This record gives sequence, structure tokens and C-alpha cells, in this order.
Amino acid sequence: MIYVDNNATTRISPEVLSVMQPFLTEYYGNPSSMHSMGQEARKAVNEAREKTALFLEARHDSEIIFTSGGTESNNLAIRGILKSFPTRRHLITTQVEHPSVLNVFKELASEGYAVTFLEVDSEGRLDPNELRDALSPDTVLVSVMAVNNETGVIFPVEEIAQYVKSCGAFFHVDAVQAAGRIPISLKTGVIDSLSISGHKLHAPKGVGALYVKKGTPLSALTVGGAQERDKRAGTENVASIVGFGKACEMADEDFNGRNERLSLLRDKLEAGILKSVENTCVNGGGTARVSNTTNITFKGLDSESILLALNEEEICASSGAACTTGAVQFSHVLLAMGLSEDHVRGALRFSLGRFSQEEEIDVILRKMPGIISRLRAIHQTSGV
Repeated sequence: MIYVDNNATTRISPEVLSVMQPFLTEYYGNPSSMHSMGQEARKAVNEAREKTALFLEARHDSEIIFTSGGTESNNLAIRGILKSFPTRRHLITTQVEHPSVLNVFKELASEGYAVTFLEVDSEGRLDPNELRDALSPDTVLVSVMAVNNETGVIFPVEEIAQYVKSCGAFFHVDAVQAAGRIPISLKTGVIDSLSISGHKLHAPKGVGALYVKKGTPLSALTVGGAQERDKRAGTENVASIVGFGKACEMADEDFNGRNERLSLLRDKLEAGILKSVENTCVNGGGTARVSNTTNITFKGLDSESILLALNEEEICASSGAACTTGAVQFSHVLLAMGLSEDHVRGALRFSLGRFSQEEEIDVILRKMPGIISRLRAIHQTSGV
């Protein structure tokens, strides 16, 4: 199989799997236990925390909370901060956030919060000045993604942070798609909380981290034991945390070289499709993006039929739409960019990763023109 869906999840690195295995079969003690097996597990968790803090350039490893992934980290940051400020009721986010942020803010709006959902332009860019103008003395929290998961568009979080700090609000960043793809440095202290996820970093699913700047008030959402400094109850997922720490360590290795290679592969794929397949265009291609992502619309077709045809050729990509209970839901990201439903209907996302090879790009470029030509002929014949 040729896998170009790394923004959805990544293949676990062999090095990550290797460091995890002893904690599944040999050092399987509970980190809260006093005996030697428990303390061995505790030591491993602490070492992973240090590696994660180093990767994020956090000022101290005590600012790292291990979670089950990006969704939990985002929920914990948003609701955990709001619990400490019940009288301030204005929130700001964008219309193109991941559902683990966007749906939380919609839920908060239904609970009586005033929520500003900022727009983006036709390239998916956020204007920091619009965010600045939306801030008010009642604003308690702003949450903005660092990189969009569908288009790869990079958001100016450092600039946004300065505006947020100037009005005394807290700033949360969903960096799930940014980690390992653009530099992240939290040592300036302008970001209050930040989420990352293991399975986007070639670590296992079910593990992630939330950075919370020292002094930022955060209430736990789950009640139980005192794990993660009373912020996230439950026995630690030791093996996955160890793997996560290793993945963070590896993400720093040859950072520039790896991303330059992926950028060349992405650009080759993108240019090749635009040249060989008529009526195609890149969504978000006119602004800064991460190196591994391209979102391309094949006009006149629906993404589901393209994905099925690609799958028959053993190529795994993804679409700008999701099928839920039999109904197609168009990408809220592309719609927020002002694109029509007809345009969004034919959008595919190709996202590369550590294990992507140029030979795979060549195969995709060789097969794609025939696939699209065949589907368009069927489309015309059927009159759909």
C-alpha cells in the first residue's frame, strides 16, 4: 500500500516500538507503586516527560501533562482554564479548527458564553488584526490552531499571542499538526497551553501531551488519583508514554533535512497532478504551509469515488468530506474559505510522512490521470 494520509495517523517508527516493548512485557509495574517495578516505570515516564519538554522547548518538564491524545488535551486546556474564571464569558476561536476545539466552543456557546468564530480568507489565512479587534476586557480564552489539518496552512500564533497577552486573556494552541513539521518553542512564555498527539508523530495512538505554562490555572476534568500533578487522574499508559518520548526525540533529529525532503516530494506530487490532470486546483496553496500537505480539488467529481478508485490501486489518501450515518458532510474548513460545495465535493488531501518515498509519488502520478479520466467519463455517461 502507498500511504499518503499521515495527517490522519502515522505508522509507528520501529525505534519507538522497540523502546515500548519492555514496558509491556518486563517493566509492567504501576508507576504509583513503591516496589522496584513500579519505580522503573515511574523513571521511564519522567524521562519521557523530559524529552517532551525538550522537544517543545518548555521551560520545565513539570509543565507537561500526559493525556490520551489531542482531543483530550484540547478539552482539558479549554474547559480546565475556564473553570477558574466563571465571571469572564467571552471566547475567541476560528471557523477552521479541528472538531475537538470547534465543537467544544459550540457547546460553550450553548451554555451561555459569547463566542467569536473568526473567519479566514480564500487561502485559509487568518488575519491577526481581526483577532486583535475581537478582543475585549471580558475575553478569557483564545484558542487557535498552529497548522490546519486539512490544508496544512500555518497560522501566525506568535503574533496572535502578543495581542492575546496584551488584553490579559489566556492563549491555547492546538499544535497537533504542527509538531515535527514546524519549529515549536515555548520558552518565551507567550503561549499558556499547547496540545500535541503521539500518533501524528509516528508514536502509538492513545497518547499525547498538554503543555501548561507554570502559573496557568487549570482544573482537572476527571476525578480520581493524583496522577499528572492532580490534573489528569488515571494510571499512566507507560509503554505509550515511553514511545511518545522517543518520538519527540526523533522528531528533532534532522528536522530541516526531513522537512526539506518532504517539501520536495509534496511539490512534485502537487505539480505533477496539476500538469497531468485537467480542472484541478490546490486549496490553500497561495500561503505558507507545512511541508507534507496538499489539498487538491478535482472539479466535477466527488471525493468518495476518487478515494475508492485510489484504494483499488492500493493508494490511501483522504477527502475534504466525512461520511456520517450515510450523509456526506462537506469540509467545514474549505467551506469557511468561501469555496462552493461543488468545489469542496471533489477535494482530496495528500499528506506525507517520515516513510514516504519518491517512488511512491511516481506511482501516484502515473495512475492518477487514468483514474480521473475514467471517473469523469463515467460521470458524463451517467449524467450525475
